Amino acid sequence: MEPTQHRFAARLIWTGSKQTGTTGYADYGRGYTVEVEGKPTLSGSAAPEFLGDPARHNPEDLFIAAVAGCHMLTYLALCARRGVQVLAYEDESSGVLAIDPPGDGGGRFTRVDLKPTVTIAEAGDKAVAERLHETAHEQCFIANSCAVPIRCNATVRVAKGTENRKGESAR
Repeated sequence: MEPTQHRFAARLIWTGSKQTGTTGYADYGRGYTVEVEGKPTLSGSAAPEFLGDPARHNPEDLFIAAVAGCHMLTYLALCARRGVQVLAYEDESSGVLAIDPPGDGGGRFTRVDLKPTVTIAEAGDKAVAERLHETAHEQCFIANSCAVPIRCNATVRVAKGTENRKGESAR
């Protein structure tokens, strides 16, 4: 049986020509917009380290956000299917970008760290909620598309006042 396939598309438009185009590395703007049909336009730029606008999202920000967002959505789906009630989810994710020596051009992310903090309703679900982060990583579409090591150091908390509903105490 063939796998199901879904197509995603975006239109990227460079807005930084400044009438002169790329006459020199410091002479052009790094601004761009991303249009996805039926959604708000996203304004982007290079990171400030690469002469971009610090007020706009850059590809590096969006990469980290995509990894974190995909992990979260996969995790929430797994929890819902397993009957684990998640009440809150926050992730302080980060990544390390290594730049090749000058003149070589290029670079790569050498690691991405996800640090989700999850609040669940039932203390008895804590062990399952912790294990589901590993499953979420294995099933995440974005993580499966990346060569960079992605580490997940999750914290699972039990909401106050619900610690003993399933007969277990919070750990």
